[in-house]
Amino acid sequence: MFTSNSLIPNIPFLTDLDTTYENIFGNPPSHWIVAIFVAVFTMSLLQFVFRTMLGRMQRIAAKTDNKFDDVLADVLATTRRWFWIVFGLYLGSLLLEVGAHTQWIQRVLMIAILLQAGIWLVALLNSGLKQWHGSRDNDQSLQSVMIAFRYIGQVVIWSVVVLLILDNFGVKVASLLAGLGVGGIAVALAVQRVLGDLLASISIILDKPFEIGDTIDIGSMVGTVEHIGLKTTRVRASSGEQLIVSNSDLLNSRIRNLKRMKERRNVMTFGIPYETDPKLVEQVPVWIQTVIEAQPQLRFDRAHLQKFGDSALIFEVVYWVTTPDMSVHMDSQQAVNLELLRKFRTEGVELAYPTQMHHVRAGG
Repeated sequence: MFTSNSLIPNIPFLTDLDTTYENIFGNPPSHWIVAIFVAVFTMSLLQFVFRTMLGRMQRIAAKTDNKFDDVLADVLATTRRWFWIVFGLYLGSLLLEVGAHTQWIQRVLMIAILLQAGIWLVALLNSGLKQWHGSRDNDQSLQSVMIAFRYIGQVVIWSVVVLLILDNFGVKVASLLAGLGVGGIAVALAVQRVLGDLLASISIILDKPFEIGDTIDIGSMVGTVEHIGLKTTRVRASSGEQLIVSNSDLLNSRIRNLKRMKERRNVMTFGIPYETDPKLVEQVPVWIQTVIEAQPQLRFDRAHLQKFGDSALIFEVVYWVTTPDMSVHMDSQQAVNLELLRKFRTEGVELAYPTQMHHVRAGG
């Protein structure tokens, strides 16, 4: 530690104190006065400069759209007053002969630096998550993931800070980490399913295969997503009940997001009797196209005599509903069916129904 007496000014008042009073803890009174002055002056100066710079930075951050200066201002605003006090006392102690206490003074300074660094990192984590989530206010599913990230991040930060403090005191951190590693593996195996659901939840939020309010189809289950949690996702089934599915099981399924459907494809098949005049059969696709194109929000694709069925001529019709709305889809389908029924009646074309014809051969 640097304690050169040349740093102590040669002032008569201070010299008189040294001759009048005895040393205090091995240091002349003049050294204590100068050390206290340096400590107080350093604390005051650092706080004044820091507050001035912080206030200017906050005003600049409020005027700009850049998120980086907002985060930086939030982080620096968490600087504690005791940090400047410890730093000032340390500089003051450099003017004193402290002997064997030098190592402890250095340890106190290091602990203060580590604690303040931990506070800064936690503030950086919270402000960063706040800025990121703030741009996605409508995404309610992010809330649970933000809580998980914040909790895990704070645990990691303070764990590292505690380990560094212990290392500063001479504790063998390597053996401690080895023990914690073995315990961590055991805990991870015990909560493997929970961790799997947690990671699946993060994957759902980041990859967004679906969001809250989307209608999804998972195998035989169709419903609307109501909540995406850390372990489970809640879906309101079309039949009314709430289904709770673990996130890992959900991601392992084949998901169809019905809300993101831009159009609905409809395939219709019907048959007409074999006895129908071929000229009329040839006109059926034309009639179908005319009927479909007359309907709003429908786009005709094709209509063909597909095959010769067991008891009828089978037609296949494909058209698109240009909106994913299920009500519009059903209304349009009904309108097409009714118009085709009227057209067939007008043209004298019957719709076939399952029939069987038995040929009886007279016995000789």
